[in-house]
Amino acid sequence: EVMGIGRDFAEAFAKALAGGGMVLPSTGRAFISLREADKHGAVELAQHLIGRGFEIVATDGTAKVLADAGLACQRVNKVKEGRPHCVDMIKNNEIQLIFNTTEGKRAIEESLSIRSAAIARKVSYFTTLAGARAACMAMGQMDDIMVHRLQDLHEELAA
Repeated sequence: EVMGIGRDFAEAFAKALAGGGMVLPSTGRAFISLREADKHGAVELAQHLIGRGFEIVATDGTAKVLADAGLACQRVNKVKEGRPHCVDMIKNNEIQLIFNTTEGKRAIEESLSIRSAAIARKVSYFTTLAGARAACMAMGQMDDIMVHRLQDLHEELAA
């Protein structure tokens, strides 16, 4: 278990990720595949990542949401849709960040192969919409991480 302390949530979360050994990429290609209930957050996530210089790849449903919003996105197959698919891209080091939420037996089974490939390649992986949003916030803090004395933070809170 790790903990991060900062002047705001983004800084604290960035430190917690770093403390747990997760390195957030600063650029590259992000894979986004969100369950139906989370698709409303796809545009916000993609806009943030594109603004940071990422390219986006997404499975069919998420890619459609992004395309409808006018965002550039490459469609990629799910594992059971045939090759090449998202796990192939992870294994080929073509993906640097993953936001994948699942629902239903088939999606959960498929996410196992995605998670396994991500762990093997040390690709940062988030499985909830809240976690993906927090990761986006933390990305903005990675270059500005500061060490704080607990006494100073307590003093600021008391003031």
